[in-house]
Amino acid sequence: MVGQAAPQPVELSLANARGVALSALGFADPRPVRPTVRHLRDVIARLGLLQIDYVNVLVPAQYQVPFSRLGPYDRAALDDLVYRRRECAEQWAHEACIVPIETWGLLHHRGHDRRSAWVARFMAKHGAYAADMVDRVRAKGPVTAADVPEPDGSKGRRPPGGFWSWTVAKIALEAQFAAGALAIADRRADFTRVYDVVERVVPAEHRRAVDPKEARRELIRRAARALGVATLPELADYHRAPVRQTAVAVAELVEAGDLIPARVEGWREAAFLARGERGARGRTGDGTRGATPIDAAALISPFDPLVWNRRRTARLFGFDYRLEIWVPRAQRKYGYYVLPFLLGDRLVARVDLKADRPNRRLLVAGAWLEPKARPAAVAPALAAELRTFARWLGLGEPVAVARRGNLARPLAAALRAPVD
Repeated sequence: MVGQAAPQPVELSLANARGVALSALGFADPRPVRPTVRHLRDVIARLGLLQIDYVNVLVPAQYQVPFSRLGPYDRAALDDLVYRRRECAEQWAHEACIVPIETWGLLHHRGHDRRSAWVARFMAKHGAYAADMVDRVRAKGPVTAADVPEPDGSKGRRPPGGFWSWTVAKIALEAQFAAGALAIADRRADFTRVYDVVERVVPAEHRRAVDPKEARRELIRRAARALGVATLPELADYHRAPVRQTAVAVAELVEAGDLIPARVEGWREAAFLARGERGARGRTGDGTRGATPIDAAALISPFDPLVWNRRRTARLFGFDYRLEIWVPRAQRKYGYYVLPFLLGDRLVARVDLKADRPNRRLLVAGAWLEPKARPAAVAPALAAELRTFARWLGLGEPVAVARRGNLARPLAAALRAPVD
């Protein structure tokens, strides 16, 4: 394409852009009647990653993201894919994530990239100890941080000011994981990480490091396919890549025809479409496919790619979203663990949820309707999804609704209504 004129941007209305994004992220597909391992594989392949977060107010985030697309599936199947079948692995991607095993080599350069600063600082002080840690694991087998002694021979001592009050042993294991010497072999029942040497976790064909430039281009291709339509900073954010490096790679991918420039109604920044992406209304002559109707009804995890970039969420949906876990209780606007509710192609409500496990109930601490959304349409759909979600979590019925929020009363009434 050298010497050729730059391709003309595809024009997308905001509604089109929402359709592109939701379709790419899997919300245009109807939920399967009986979700299988194949469906779970498809979700992971489509997204390219599942962000790990063990805030257990409801269920760890990596399990909820597939539920939003598949409905009630067997959570043990995800553990099986990662820790038994080795079709996926834990790795640093957007943050700590589960990724397809074939992605491992694409992320290898990140051990010398995103996390190099803190790893370098730790290794400067404890390099010999961390190296011995790898030798110990290779010789004796998988370990948790609690299994290995501290540098002074003690166990479990937590130095002041450490990472999340980690022990030196834990930091050493995490540093070697970030550097690519160790991998996560398993999780205990309390979610504790079990570390092993990479060669016993990741098959040889997937350990091969990919040239960093090509790896960055491929990660951007995957981010573009997952997001559907995205700005340059959003493409960089998907795998937490440096924006400057992403800009170079995006320009190369546009020239190669893998990315298509786009202009989205109301967006100041230029956007890019993955070639062949669904969602654009009609055919544009650039290889994109026709629109897929969005008929979703799903609770969205705060760690779902649909909403983890808050500026993108605001631009696409006019939805101002903030996770308030770290906000002092008195200053929270909505609540501790608030989930958006997707209905059709709009985020129409938000609910503050908690699993009351001792009493086997799902608690709705508050429910709020978005402007222009109709409670008569939203409340029954949300009630149905809450019932399904509660059953999947192993909680009984009825779902309990507090009085907070302008949707609380209609939602409580919908939950009391007979189920067809």
